[in-house]
Amino acid sequence: MTSRTALITGASTGIGAEFARRLGADGLDLVLVARSADKLETLAGEIRAASGVAVTVMARDLGAPNAAAELTADVAAAGLHVDFLLNNAGFGTHGPVAEADPDRLADQIRLNCEVLTELSQRCLPSMIERRSGTIINVASNAAFQPLPLMAVYGATKAYVLSFTEALWHETRGTGVRVLALCPGPTETPFFDVAGEDFARSKRTTAQLIDTTKRALARDQPSVVDGVSNAVLARVGVRLLPKKVALWAAQKVVSPR
Repeated sequence: MTSRTALITGASTGIGAEFARRLGADGLDLVLVARSADKLETLAGEIRAASGVAVTVMARDLGAPNAAAELTADVAAAGLHVDFLLNNAGFGTHGPVAEADPDRLADQIRLNCEVLTELSQRCLPSMIERRSGTIINVASNAAFQPLPLMAVYGATKAYVLSFTEALWHETRGTGVRVLALCPGPTETPFFDVAGEDFARSKRTTAQLIDTTKRALARDQPSVVDGVSNAVLARVGVRLLPKKVALWAAQKVVSPR
């Protein structure tokens, strides 16, 4: 990974924080974005001490109106250009749609889809102009089938997968690498936010980053982390009748 400055959203914990550590170790300067200033500053100090790279903290709520535009303007005002974008910010909710908080669902769609799209678009033209750059959008293995009890989350990740694979094709020959990263259950605070921990087993963030590096080296438009997750997502659900696939998907995300 030879880009110079990486912008990471959702950087305070989990996947975003581990990517920040690994990219810093690879020599990239970092812009870390999340709501929690304290967590970001702690992580930034750790990375500066370990890797010696420059780390800029921008604490903000990306779900707020105009947040993506303001973030990219602040990055430019700091004299930085984004060579590596990791769109990791997002969250899921658990439960029937009829019982959900409509504002919470709207926030989920806004952050998981709209902000990701806008940041990708705002960073892409300068990458194409420089003929160098990387955009990684974090989808999920939930993107490959409807997901009862997590209907909106699954739909947002299906959007991320479709958008990113199309973007991969649009950028062919420009020098820009694009990847939709589709984790299965991973050791992150995701389940705390969703309100249920239904995962029978979880991959580590280190495994996820190794999967990402291999996919970038192979110029894949998307990658599912973990062999069993990949088989289930790309093959298993397509072989099942739709009613059976929906029943099975709800079983997977039902509370243990």
